Amino acid sequence: MACSGQGAEGTGVACLHLTPHRAGSSRYPERCHRRPGDTVMTGLLRAASLAVCLAAFLPTWRAQAGPAADPALEARIAAMGRVGSASGAQFSPDGTQIAYITNLSGVPQVWRIPADGGYPQAVTAGSDPASGVRWSPDGRLAYAVSPGGGYNAALLLTSPDGTGTRAIDDDGDANTFVGEFTRDGRYVFGSNVRDAASMDVWIWDPKTGKARNAIRMQGIGGALDVIGDRALVSRLVTRGNENLWLDDLATGKSVLLTPHEGTASVEGLFGADASTVYLNHNLGLDRSVFAHMAIGADGTPSAPKTLASRDDGELQDFALSDDRQTALLVWNIAGRNELERIDLRSGKRTPLPAAPSELVSGIDFAPDGRSVVLAASGSQAPADLWRLNLDDGRWTRLTWSPHPGVDLAQLVKPTLRTYTAHDGLELSGWLYLPRDFKAPGPVVLSFHGGPESQERPAFRADYQALVASGIAVFAPNIRGSSGFGKAFMQSDNHAGRFDANRDIQSTADFLVREGIGARDRLGIMGGSYGGYATMVGVTEFPDTFAAAANLFGMVNFETFFAQSTPWMGAISTGEYGDPKTQRQLLRDLSPIHKLDRVRTPLMVMHGANDTNVPLVEAEQIVDTLKQRGVDVEFVLFPDEGHGWRKEANRVKSTIELTRFFRDHLLADGKTH
Repeated sequence: MACSGQGAEGTGVACLHLTPHRAGSSRYPERCHRRPGDTVMTGLLRAASLAVCLAAFLPTWRAQAGPAADPALEARIAAMGRVGSASGAQFSPDGTQIAYITNLSGVPQVWRIPADGGYPQAVTAGSDPASGVRWSPDGRLAYAVSPGGGYNAALLLTSPDGTGTRAIDDDGDANTFVGEFTRDGRYVFGSNVRDAASMDVWIWDPKTGKARNAIRMQGIGGALDVIGDRALVSRLVTRGNENLWLDDLATGKSVLLTPHEGTASVEGLFGADASTVYLNHNLGLDRSVFAHMAIGADGTPSAPKTLASRDDGELQDFALSDDRQTALLVWNIAGRNELERIDLRSGKRTPLPAAPSELVSGIDFAPDGRSVVLAASGSQAPADLWRLNLDDGRWTRLTWSPHPGVDLAQLVKPTLRTYTAHDGLELSGWLYLPRDFKAPGPVVLSFHGGPESQERPAFRADYQALVASGIAVFAPNIRGSSGFGKAFMQSDNHAGRFDANRDIQSTADFLVREGIGARDRLGIMGGSYGGYATMVGVTEFPDTFAAAANLFGMVNFETFFAQSTPWMGAISTGEYGDPKTQRQLLRDLSPIHKLDRVRTPLMVMHGANDTNVPLVEAEQIVDTLKQRGVDVEFVLFPDEGHGWRKEANRVKSTIELTRFFRDHLLADGKTH
């Protein structure tokens, strides 16, 4: 069992993705090895009519390319989008098998593999993405299937060979989120079927085969762990601020465990019983630490006692062994991960051998506690499963995700660069330079989603495709990013966003000042909040960028709050502003009111089933700029939500983005 303080790294486009919490996951933004997308939007029929199939698209792209066509390069770029991944692993109750999610078939599905390595076998083979696979104590598998990439997932239970599949929950009108099995075999999950603005806790009982609404929530949160009638519950105040509660499922009584002033991020898991809670928290601190808390018979908590902290980073994740005697800690050190084991009886801390790649996610202990399985990924490595023997520190690779046509060793590793914002705040970012780059040259600035996410050295098909084309990529962490402490993450809230927006220009100025980027050949792109940053870039700083790509980004906070899912809007007021009381602030922060300034050629990509950032956000941009005669391209994916999970769409997105920036940043004599 694991408890994650930050989202794990994935292999797709950076985007906002909020997952109501379960043990072993984060409800906060992650880079897209994405979980369920969103519900079908009203624009789906139009999306279907506008969609262009990949086979027909490729010849068109080659014919339209500005720079001289290079078939080998084009094939390599397409191959980047096909690179696979494997993640979300968990040992079977007897420790002989590992279930996980892989897109080996082109769409994320449930697979299993012998725990010691061997030939993988598919458990599911659907056309819609699967996610969140978990073993039940009796050896069955629970998982979610998301029609059209949407949040209205069906929760299913099946045998390891994929037979005898039945529904745990299949309410097609509700947002449903994968969960965890309790130690006695119940399955705990989240659903907003009762109230669209709240994520209730539901518990499915294998004895009755039915689910009941165990906790009625007011807003967003979820049960992190359940033992008997005691539930450790997270309740979100707003994004970046939450509390843990101890709920009695029999009486309905709730006890606040983490009273605090200001903001705090806190997650936890029960120990051997409900009298101990292990925490990943920053209560009264700037950086997250590993701690424990004692719970009295009446539910009264002790003050958290820190068991492990670091001055050079913060706790990202932790996992507990089944006997609750050992914890594995994952530290975020300037964006890279370091691992540590701690004996919970003695408090002894032991650093572990470096992971095969820069990043790790999805940790699960073997039943005997002597090894863990996790996904390792990095700038030169898509996510794959590895097993770490805790006795001898030996790493064993379990999966080899396909990457035909891509020599991973030739991919570019980024370097971390630091610089200062307009007000002197230190910022940082990852610089990907082509091997034969002639500075100053073309550079694309890529802004991550969230905003409370973090740019890290993950595998990015789009970055590597741009670099292969001779275009550098600089991926910054401007204020509001996670991984640098609570104060830094909270510094962009409400009116602080004006300074975060100025960080965009500061980043461009840094690249020019350092002689890396040519002033007339800077591009900008991003997904979700990164798409918002892109639109800020082309409206607030219209002379800075020669090309821009907005992937499912917000442009109008009025329509975002009105048409996003109610729970998304409710938790976003602390981040952006309250539409009831801060209407003018939200209007001033919305790029939609400044589209008359846009002169930069723009590409807009969006999923038709996106309810985090509804399709109307893209339509407003495209319609307005077309009326003004501005160069704008619109790419619509009819079978995706908030990000792309199907192989054909990942390939198309990679090709489209690369072609677009090649056309505008590489053409001979191109000036802005």
